Amino acid sequence: MAETAELITEFLRGRRIAVAGVSRGAASAANPVFRKLRSSGYEVFPVNPNAAEVEGARCFPDLASVPGELDGVVIATHPDASLDVVRQAVARGVPRVWFHRSFGGGSVSEAAVRECQSRGLPCIVGGCPVMFCEPVDLGHRCMRWWLGRRGRIGA
Repeated sequence: MAETAELITEFLRGRRIAVAGVSRGAASAANPVFRKLRSSGYEVFPVNPNAAEVEGARCFPDLASVPGELDGVVIATHPDASLDVVRQAVARGVPRVWFHRSFGGGSVSEAAVRECQSRGLPCIVGGCPVMFCEPVDLGHRCMRWWLGRRGRIGA
């Protein structure tokens, strides 16, 4: 298995990324990820089966409905939905998955991680692209350091 740093580099090398779990409300962890990737020049596709539009962008109900190829998906849903998103990624041929997690459990589901592993689908477990996508703000730089020291970002 590749090292976490390699997986992060590969993930961020992709240019078309879906973010599952975006919300019309401000409380979702997915929305800052969506905004950061979009402002950093990525082509980003918000995914939420209950929203037609999020932050001025067309929202897709699932990964199958996103047009064109995808280079990765950030899963920032409730952990109960993570396995379904992984299965969608496998069916769609999405080559990389990143499970969002900061201080709590985040979107990480043991079943979803096992599904990635059994399918040979590279996944990053913990942290989020905002901690690595330049320029990284001081708060996310500190979170990256702290979570890395605690073993909360891994493959």
